[in-house]
Amino acid sequence: MFEAAEVGRKISKETYKAQVPELRAQLLQAQFALSQTKTPVIIIISGVDGAGRGDVVNALNEWLDPRGIETIAIDTPTDEEQSRPHFWRYWRQLPARGRIGIFFGGWYVDPIQSLAYGDIEPAQMDEMLIQIRRFETMLVEDGALILKYWLHLPKDEQQQRLQKLADDPNTRRSVSERDWQHVNLYESFMRAAERAIRHTDSGNAPWQIVESTNARYRDLTVAQSVLDNLNQVLAQQQADEFSRKNRPATAAISNFNAGKKTRTVLDTVDLSQTIADKEYEKQLSLYQGQLHRLAWEAHRQQRSTLLVLEGWDAAGKGGSIRRMTQAMDARLYRVISTSAPTDEERNHHYLWRFWRHIPRAGRVTIYDRSWYGRVLVERVEGFATEMEWKRAYLEINGFEENLAKHGIIVLKFWLHIDPDEQLKRFKEREAVPYKRHKITEEDWRNREKWDDYVTAIDDMVARTSTEFAPWILVAGNDKRFARLKVLQTVCLHLEKELGLHQEEKPCPESKLKPKSKSK
Repeated sequence: MFEAAEVGRKISKETYKAQVPELRAQLLQAQFALSQTKTPVIIIISGVDGAGRGDVVNALNEWLDPRGIETIAIDTPTDEEQSRPHFWRYWRQLPARGRIGIFFGGWYVDPIQSLAYGDIEPAQMDEMLIQIRRFETMLVEDGALILKYWLHLPKDEQQQRLQKLADDPNTRRSVSERDWQHVNLYESFMRAAERAIRHTDSGNAPWQIVESTNARYRDLTVAQSVLDNLNQVLAQQQADEFSRKNRPATAAISNFNAGKKTRTVLDTVDLSQTIADKEYEKQLSLYQGQLHRLAWEAHRQQRSTLLVLEGWDAAGKGGSIRRMTQAMDARLYRVISTSAPTDEERNHHYLWRFWRHIPRAGRVTIYDRSWYGRVLVERVEGFATEMEWKRAYLEINGFEENLAKHGIIVLKFWLHIDPDEQLKRFKEREAVPYKRHKITEEDWRNREKWDDYVTAIDDMVARTSTEFAPWILVAGNDKRFARLKVLQTVCLHLEKELGLHQEEKPCPESKLKPKSKSK
């Protein structure tokens, strides 16, 4: 694979000096045009030690406007990064739309080094590369431009460069023992790099191998490639905009399900379930006590918990959350209430704002509404295109699988009520002064699309209820029953995940049983 990057390409000083001014001008022009778009640009500069990765990054920062660039050096994971899923450290560094992020090595450093050092087997590396391809595909489908450059040097050239740096008193400190160790492992690194490039070189996130023996050729080649790709994206966006404006109007497609009553997963929820006052108080105390102890046990074991509460407006999400937070030490949990995205959040992939709030090891994060807004409100209200919300199921499953593989306990609750119960609660909120802030015109409008939401909920549960992140449907017409059901489920899952033995089991079998409502 690397033979084509060892043919001796060079650029003379005269040619270099003649080409740089025009190249810089075009780069700045393209960068300004990019800043007016919704395209984030991710540039990964990787390659052989001594090939000049830092010099290339410095050249790009010099030739482009540094106000629109972020340079990210991924080093040894910090304690904060190690306590979260692997991709957390990359998600939080992604550039916003219209900006450029330059990564030293990016997400390829770990798999290449781990295989070269023999810390992992090729099959394990392949699994890591599959995750990388999914990650990159998700970003590209959201509009990102990903450019990946491998700067290559032959082994003898690498040794000469490192020796020259080591002999110079001014640069001696830049050569470490690890650099010399990598020289001795040159063949292993090349095999690992070739495997990484082969498995992740795709049409939507291509690799370019750049011969780096001549620094002038290297710098111009990378910069010209960046310019060509920026111009290609800008030209495609102009063509798409022209096509959109000139596309003839099409007749609305009729919905073949219109007027038909289809049974959904929500029809399986028994909304008649309730519980007596005395039994409620007894079990509330029981399960809150168990949750308190389990939360501390999870902290001791450094197991994080992520709880998602979704449901109809006025279904009781806030009340269920309060019964959980009352039971836990405030140092152990955080509640994230998800509303419409801010300008900063809209400038990133929709999962970006949720990745930022992933809890540290041993903590609990409770989401009052979540990333499922993409396949619920954004789908029904038309805030997301059909292509966007349809691909979100796969993206969400991948996101939650990443969390579960890191050891995070993921539970998702849908609190279900019927339209009559919702109407009753809406009117109660309007009548009670301290509850009026909970009811808005949007809540009333959403009721008019009840059937559309039912269809979206059915699809959501069918496509995203997994072994590692299951959906629990909770009957919510009786608020007290719903609160206990959520508490009970959290306790039972925590004790299972924490590996408590039968004799240590803090949550007895549920005494939460349905009882007919009194008339």
